[in-house]
Amino acid sequence: MISRYDIKEVSDLWSEHARYESFLEVELALLQAWEEQADFVPKGTAAKIKEIAKVNTERVDEIEKITRHDVIAFCTMISEQVPVELGRWFHYGVTSSDIIDTAMNLQIKRSLKLVEKELKQVQLELASRAKELKNLTTLGRSHGMMAEPMSFGQKLLGHYCEFARRAQDLKRYIENELTAQTSGAVGNYAILNPKIETRVAELLDLKVEPVSTQIIPRDRVANLIHLGAQIGNAIERLSIEIRHLHRSEVGEVHEGFSKGQKGSSTMPHKKNPVSAENLSGMARYLRSHVTLADENTLLWHERDISHSSAERMMLPDHLGILVYSLRRLSTTVRDLVVHEDVVTDRVKMVDGYLSSFYLHHLLSHSDETREDIYAKVQAAAFEAKEVGQFKAILQEKVSIKLPETPKNLGLAHTQEVFERVFAEYPL
Repeated sequence: MISRYDIKEVSDLWSEHARYESFLEVELALLQAWEEQADFVPKGTAAKIKEIAKVNTERVDEIEKITRHDVIAFCTMISEQVPVELGRWFHYGVTSSDIIDTAMNLQIKRSLKLVEKELKQVQLELASRAKELKNLTTLGRSHGMMAEPMSFGQKLLGHYCEFARRAQDLKRYIENELTAQTSGAVGNYAILNPKIETRVAELLDLKVEPVSTQIIPRDRVANLIHLGAQIGNAIERLSIEIRHLHRSEVGEVHEGFSKGQKGSSTMPHKKNPVSAENLSGMARYLRSHVTLADENTLLWHERDISHSSAERMMLPDHLGILVYSLRRLSTTVRDLVVHEDVVTDRVKMVDGYLSSFYLHHLLSHSDETREDIYAKVQAAAFEAKEVGQFKAILQEKVSIKLPETPKNLGLAHTQEVFERVFAEYPL
């Protein structure tokens, strides 16, 4: 990841050193399982190797220049450090993919814990701002057009719900999709057995892959990337809302603008929605990985490595950008400036033009057909040269006196909606 968007906590988990540390973690779990279930593997082998062996990435690179195989180079690096009677049992019975794929899921799991933390923070910020703005009446928009009054807080609450759903999806993924395998070449357990595999999974706190074909099926990785893209969609949907409300002719919100910040190299007056625009771009990047992940599921027979090179770049980038984007979004929501006077004045400006209210009032107080009433309300709306003329024109077309619009129109059931949401998606 380029330094501008790098999240060190994620990058550290996907460094070459961390990758080989994960390899070693899997190998030691395998050794422990062998010790527990096979008399020929001396007791204490795993503990002794753990005490002696240290990952030396530079040495792996040197050996790989000759072997042109990273797992063999890794195993040789470890074997060089331990006595022969211990080293003979290292990597016993497994094939490279057993180690690579299981270690990859350890890296994914640790990365997703960071994503989970940032996702929760976004929910907290959205819940806080939604509650703060619950009683602020704003104009909801339909097709980009001013439509009906609603709670500004409820607008944010809808986004909270979407992120809450993604948090549930992420929890399910972590619990069910991260698996371990030690089934050997083509997954036939020629040397190993399913009991060894189950124990390895237990030691690593992963599930067992029910059928591994020398690799863990890549539809699981594709599911992860699809989930990341869905989180990206949630990020961008909120970012688009901020960008629209930020526009000069709307001006209902502004992103936080720090001291010394500049909006343009030539136009000093500008405050741009730079964070929301950046996050829209990040969402596009996250979605771009979906095709790549889907194509990586299409592997030959029991195993090929056409997915490997793409995954080495895609996974750390995808998980890093998820953490970056969620972290930036949290700050954006927290620092968002809502111009309550602009919001309120706009609602006042269209008071009396709320044709939905008058349509339904006339339906419940008039004997005319729905079609006739609708036509009169629509005609009044289209004839009005200014918003304020609407009610007077409509009054001339109907026989009953029109009431004032209710003061809490659009907020009458807001509290009920808030209670329902937090019952369904508690913080």
